[in-house]
Amino acid sequence: MGTSCGRLFTSCVFLLTVCLCLSELICREGHSGPTYESLQDVFDKKPFRPAVNLSNPTIANISFTLYAVLGVNEKTQILTTFLWLRLYWFHEFLIWDPHTCDGVTKISLPVKNLWMPDIIIYEFVDDDVSQACPYVYVNHTGHIRYDRMLRLVSACNLEIFSFPFDIQNCTFTFGSYMHTIKDVRVSPALSFAEMSGNSKQYLEASGEWELVVILGESSILKFGIDEWDIITFWVVIKRRPMLYVVNLLIPSSFLMIIDILSFYLPPHSVDRASFKMTLILGYTVFLLIMNDLLPSTANGTPIIGIYFSVCLALMVISLLETVIITNVLHHNSMKYRDVPRWVRVLVLGYVAKLICYRWPEESERQKPDNSRTPTIPPPAPPPAANQNRDMSGALPLSVPELSQICQDVNVIRSHLSELQKENEMLEQWCHVGYILDFLLFRIYLLLISCYAFVIICMWCIWIYQ
Repeated sequence: MGTSCGRLFTSCVFLLTVCLCLSELICREGHSGPTYESLQDVFDKKPFRPAVNLSNPTIANISFTLYAVLGVNEKTQILTTFLWLRLYWFHEFLIWDPHTCDGVTKISLPVKNLWMPDIIIYEFVDDDVSQACPYVYVNHTGHIRYDRMLRLVSACNLEIFSFPFDIQNCTFTFGSYMHTIKDVRVSPALSFAEMSGNSKQYLEASGEWELVVILGESSILKFGIDEWDIITFWVVIKRRPMLYVVNLLIPSSFLMIIDILSFYLPPHSVDRASFKMTLILGYTVFLLIMNDLLPSTANGTPIIGIYFSVCLALMVISLLETVIITNVLHHNSMKYRDVPRWVRVLVLGYVAKLICYRWPEESERQKPDNSRTPTIPPPAPPPAANQNRDMSGALPLSVPELSQICQDVNVIRSHLSELQKENEMLEQWCHVGYILDFLLFRIYLLLISCYAFVIICMWCIWIYQ
């Protein structure tokens, strides 16, 4: 029994030695590297996976450097990047001894003459228009390195709600197209921290996007009874928002500040309404010009678009407030209607105290009081007939004149009373309009402040997350 086991072990060692000898390339004296004949034999085996034992899978190590972000199309959900891709695998038929090959440890060979793993990127959605490298580096140990520059057009689920402070997380999934997990295995050639560091060196210089981190995970893709080994890289990129802050947010903020300052125009003047209408028109033109800078998708609307819409709605509300105040100051006063009692109690009483409205000194001195209205005594009755006889002959001629004077004085008195009443009503309606204007302005200012605070807090959270 022991003799049989010894013979079997000797046979296995002999077969392994023969396989290793057969797998090594032959070098002749005076030649720097393997001979042409030995390489030609390897080239003839290109259709076959380079493994002495086909039950052992070929391991492909993958790494890449994110060189640039060429474009982000939010409407079609496509990310265009430029990668420096590096692929390693082991070729068991390309092994030689550098001592017998004039110290040569590395050679370059045409990639079209060698077997290479069919590694693809599952998110690829366009034709590969990048130029492929025609050569590979082969080490004397049989390890092959393949480098190429890849213009990658990949599908990515882009979230634009927090634009222009958005952070995108896109995936690059590498795996074999045809070979299952029994034939080809994939793994990262470098650590994810090293890949992130190498990529940040190129993306820090310029561009709209900056790299946050590159993460990855190996997994198994199951489809039916077959399984494929895949590795998924998560590329997290963040937009540089300075361009959009300068071109979108700051001009919009300036227009909103001007709209707030327009409340200091006299409310009884029609210039305020025309000014606000001009401001709304200018803001609408601004939105039409800047529409190309805003991303658009069918799935959602960015918060900056909601911000602009709300700002336009606030401007319309301020114009509506101006229309209401103008109506209170002009329309009601022109009809010479008294201020209703509930308006005097609610507006002139409680609301005025609430907003600390200061009454003018003239209005305090001239408060409406009908008891203080000056009265003109009625005209005296005409003298009796006997009295006319005792007086001079010119006196009867003056009696009609005195009656006419008394009538004219009464007309003047009634006209002055109407003017005084109209002035009092006009003054009361003016105070009502001013108080309502102050109240609505403070409510409008509070609404804008709360809205700006919420927007700034949301963007700050997205910036520092």
